[in-house]
Order: sequence, then structure tokens, then C-alpha cells
Amino acid sequence: MNAARSGRFITFEGGEGAGKTTQMAMLARRLEALGLAVVTTREPGGSPRAEILRAALLSGKFAAIGPEGEAILFNAARIDHIDTKIAPALARGDWVLCDRFADSTRAYQGVAGKASPRLIEELERVSVGDMRPDLTLLLDIAPEIGLARAQARSGAFDRFESEAIHFHRALRRAFLDIAAREPQRIVVVDAEASPEEMSDFIWRAVQQRLAPRRERA
Repeated sequence: MNAARSGRFITFEGGEGAGKTTQMAMLARRLEALGLAVVTTREPGGSPRAEILRAALLSGKFAAIGPEGEAILFNAARIDHIDTKIAPALARGDWVLCDRFADSTRAYQGVAGKASPRLIEELERVSVGDMRPDLTLLLDIAPEIGLARAQARSGAFDRFESEAIHFHRALRRAFLDIAAREPQRIVVVDAEASPEEMSDFIWRAVQQRLAPRRERA
């Protein structure tokens, strides 16, 4: 996981219904227009074994083991995801865009779920190692708005969307606290703006932070 990397790694974080998947796709198209190789992926999931864990985790089958048990499973999926997809892509020089990463475990299981901070830190150290994002885009949205969007999109809530509103408020605070601690890595995006406004803001942030250049034909 500490192999040489010549690509760029961007993660999208935020609460439910913030528009991460949409914005990731829009950014991928802008980068590809420059001739850059782009890999889009997600967590939990992103690799065959991690997708199996995703299905089980989001179904609620493992809710009874509590946030610490869930954190262990999320990080197990992350190890396989990094080893089989993220690290090889970055080593090739690809740009990797990921819908959620370690910050979600910090926020969901760590702060909102009240798992042991020491456990969350140690799990991240083992699973992520040197594979930290070059840039994280935090899509910030009021939980009431985000949950309404999520329900309109899917018609039903998954394991985490179905948590009580106080959980989602704690989640939002957790993400903003992480962003305040790591401003060199994290850019906060107003997810209540239009998709086009968000996309333009994100593109400016990527240009300023990572300076993508058009590939020669």
C-alpha cells in the first residue's frame, strides 16, 4: 500500500443525499476531457470482495455488532479495495475518484456511532497507511434536506440513512470538524447549491490544489 504513486487520489465525503456520486461523475468527465485516465470507485465496495461486504453492511445485517464491529468490517473492505484497485491505478498514473473513504469511518462509526477513537485511529493506520487522499471534497448539506433527497432517489432508506435525525446532525458536525482540522486536504462544498454550481466550484478547487494538465495527444 506504500507503492510509488504517480496518479492523483480525490475522495468525496458528506452526509446522505449530498450528491457525491453525481459530482464525482461530473469531475471525471472534466478530467477525461483533458485526456487523463480516470478511475471512479466507491466505499464500501470498489472491489469484488469489498462489494460483498458492502451489501451486508448496508442491509443492516451487521448492525447488531455495533459501530466498532462495523468499523472493523469497513476497514477490511478498504484494505482489499486499496490493494486491488486504488493502489494499482495510482501507480499507473491514473486519477482515482472515490465516493467515500476513511473520513466516513471516522464520522459514521467514530463520532456519530461513538466507537473508540483509539480503535478508529489504529484501524485507519493499518488499512490506509500511506494511501491518503491528495484532496477531499466535503459536500456539506443540512441533514433534513439530504435525507429527503436520498429518499426521493431510492424510495427506501439503507442501514445508515434510517438512523435518527440526531445521528445525522452529529455526522454533519463530525465531517465539518474533520475539515477544520485538515484544511490543507479538505475543501468544503455547499451541497445545497445547484449541481452545476457545485461542479464549477469543485473544478476550481481541483485546478488550484492539483493543477491537472491536458495530456499530449
